[in-house]
Amino acid sequence: MTMHATIDRVTDRIRARSRHSRDAYLTKIARAAEEGPRRAHLSCGNQAHAYAAMPDKDDLALSRKPNIGIVTAYNDMLSAHQPYERYPDLIRRAGNAAGATVQVAGGVPAMCDGVTQGRAGMELSLFSRDVIALAAGVALSHDCFDSAIYLGVCDKIVPGLVMAAATFGHIPAVFLPAGPMPSGLPNDEKSRVRQQFAAGEVGRDALMAAEMASYHSPGTCTFYGTANSNQMLMEFMGLHLPGSSFVNPNTPLREALTVAGVQRAAAITRLGNDYLPAGEVLDEKAFVNGIVGLMATGGSTNLVMHIPAMAKAAGIQIDIEDFNDISESVPLMARVYPNGLADVNHFHAAGGIGYMIGQLLDAGLLHPDVKTINGTGLDGYTAEPKLDGDGIRWDQGVRESLNDRILRPASNPFAATGGLKQLNGNLGRGVIKISAVAEERHVIEAKARVFDDQEQVKAAFKAGEFTEDTVVVVRFQGPRANGMPELHSLTPVLAVLQDRGLRVALLTDGRMSGASGKVPAAIHVSPEASVGGPLARLRDGDLIRLDARTGRIDCLAPDFEDRPAVAHDPAPSSEGMGRELFAAFRAVAGPATEGAGVVV
Repeated sequence: MTMHATIDRVTDRIRARSRHSRDAYLTKIARAAEEGPRRAHLSCGNQAHAYAAMPDKDDLALSRKPNIGIVTAYNDMLSAHQPYERYPDLIRRAGNAAGATVQVAGGVPAMCDGVTQGRAGMELSLFSRDVIALAAGVALSHDCFDSAIYLGVCDKIVPGLVMAAATFGHIPAVFLPAGPMPSGLPNDEKSRVRQQFAAGEVGRDALMAAEMASYHSPGTCTFYGTANSNQMLMEFMGLHLPGSSFVNPNTPLREALTVAGVQRAAAITRLGNDYLPAGEVLDEKAFVNGIVGLMATGGSTNLVMHIPAMAKAAGIQIDIEDFNDISESVPLMARVYPNGLADVNHFHAAGGIGYMIGQLLDAGLLHPDVKTINGTGLDGYTAEPKLDGDGIRWDQGVRESLNDRILRPASNPFAATGGLKQLNGNLGRGVIKISAVAEERHVIEAKARVFDDQEQVKAAFKAGEFTEDTVVVVRFQGPRANGMPELHSLTPVLAVLQDRGLRVALLTDGRMSGASGKVPAAIHVSPEASVGGPLARLRDGDLIRLDARTGRIDCLAPDFEDRPAVAHDPAPSSEGMGRELFAAFRAVAGPATEGAGVVV
């Protein structure tokens, strides 16, 4: 199939934009690879320290067996990461059987945005991505590893680990998922109870019962938010094994896929004949394929920030115009909550990622000629894993959707485009996701109510102050102001106003969750208000026009350009819950439109 002209054009544009930085990056990792197996350069004393606790220390010191390093985000508070508790022992056994040695190189933090939503801790969330990259870098700095296995699932964890894998791009990298929890209370029912609670129609007991019935067991949350968007991304980019992203934890198939991943990690080191450095997998085509997958599945807007940061670590420069242009050409093929009623288990059962990749390849919307840990091009990712004794075989996956209410072919999609739009105007530059927004709400023109934090919005709602069409402006929420927390806790409030018949929208330099959807939200607006961006000049009553059709965000007040910016007060976000430790991060964070990075 001939490649779609827009996909080719965007890939060429990224390649041209990145030429110098990518060339320098490839030179760097080639130089590191030429030095040979890393442990050969350690002194005897260095090596003795590295192997002292290992039962197979003679193999480590004297043989040419590959040594696999595990970087793990395990903790048992996060349901998505709790299954990783058992992985090191399983990986050691599988590695030894494959002729390798295995060590846990180090751990990285993993926080849960679901716990910290609306709390001070959420102001550390985005920066945790950079901390994870730093911590993984420390783990790999021991220079003992011939390949690395990364264990991580959720919002900032996978992007941070990819940033580290790219930085250590001469080391082969395999990402092993943990899988989603089985389906519980349907996500739309949970959302309905949240809105009832926000409207005062039910009590906290009903809310708690609904939440506990939804989030009920080990595994990733089942809605299609950032965590599951990450898992999709790793498969589309060739860092997972085919069909592995959405297999439930603690099942025979999940365990067999983990073993197969370890076997690949042992096979692709420089000590063998199939050397595959991570930096060669993470090329321009892989990132474009990841963006295509994001649009086709209606994935999380958080990845619009994370993908540029991950790419930058590999010397690749991605801009939000690339997301916009790809979105215009890629059909929305899936309806998974919050863009539909199904959860990721239903999506997987309907044909899942393998079906989508096959459809998108046939339509010329994916680059087939990419390097993957599977040892094939992307065509190998149309296969479906099946248990075969104690191992895995990959059979041809389904060629037709098994449920067209959840998953449709590229020729008959739910929508002709991916639903993500770039926004420009006198209010700055940002993005909006409209795949779950009703078409009649794609254009909102209304007076502004301007707030400096989300608690002010909730207080105004409780006081009954929203009585007309309104653009709710929440400013001073960018990375330089307070770490750019998600504003997902505003979703029930805004949804209640919308359900009351008001035309409402959100305008912010902050983030919304990957679980948000039906209320139009112009997010990631840059320059952010805390550095004098346009949102700092807005006043209550200003007429604002948000037009997702033309990609415009404008203040229509005639004197807008001449006003002074309101100064940001950093004090509320300067201390408490560890925020003191991140002052240096806030001082240097990049703009959201470039990934909001600190270390890249």
